[in-house]
Amino acid sequence: MPVFDAILPAGGKIPEPFAGRAGTDVKALIKFGEETILHRTVRVLRDTGVIGRIVVIGGDKVRADASSVADSVLEEANSGPENILKGLKYLLALPDPPSKVFVITTDLPFLTAELLKTYIALCPANKDISVPLVSKAEWVEAYPNSSATFAKLADGDWTIGGAYLIDVKALESAMPEIEKVFQNRKSILGMAKLLGPKFLIKFVTKTLTVQDVEQKIASMLGCTGAAIRNSPTALAYDIDDIEDYEYALTQTMP
Repeated sequence: MPVFDAILPAGGKIPEPFAGRAGTDVKALIKFGEETILHRTVRVLRDTGVIGRIVVIGGDKVRADASSVADSVLEEANSGPENILKGLKYLLALPDPPSKVFVITTDLPFLTAELLKTYIALCPANKDISVPLVSKAEWVEAYPNSSATFAKLADGDWTIGGAYLIDVKALESAMPEIEKVFQNRKSILGMAKLLGPKFLIKFVTKTLTVQDVEQKIASMLGCTGAAIRNSPTALAYDIDDIEDYEYALTQTMP
């Protein structure tokens, strides 16, 4: 299996009262036991044997925490996509720049090296962007009585995970469109303008499929994409709010 450099955007903040309960206002620095999620993520990536250089992007607290475990730490930019692009530009300036990178969020508490290797092995080499896809049935089996947001499509209820294998050239060319999606992610009107009426009609009439989404991503971003069904469920369990955190505390860490 090829070796991929990894980009870890770690700028996510959490509000009160969640921050007070977790003991930090930074998602990546939430601790389970004596280890932050950031440290766990880096450790697990190393253990896969298929990850090379690791670049972490975040604020002062993140960089202090990551400095002893990551290969490089960079000051955060203004948004998640900008942080990813900053990490990419850094890697491309190094000797032996990557052709593909592994981008993973730093709020996934249940990662293991084996599940990451399983996911990476599922990603097709001929696709520019691979995204993990988890069904509602898989989620309920893995994390009963927990909450998650699913998109109801014609071929099932799905949520995506936080680990992506991405072609470098495709990422560079798609970044302006990715930034638009990020800026409009909480605006129904904004997303409607981006996605177009045909896509939205299919969604509203419940005739939209995963393949439709893949094709829309390809047309929007100008690259090929694959939604990886049967991805490890842990890739979709992120710590978004205090309920996610409290539930995670009840689980046995792998």
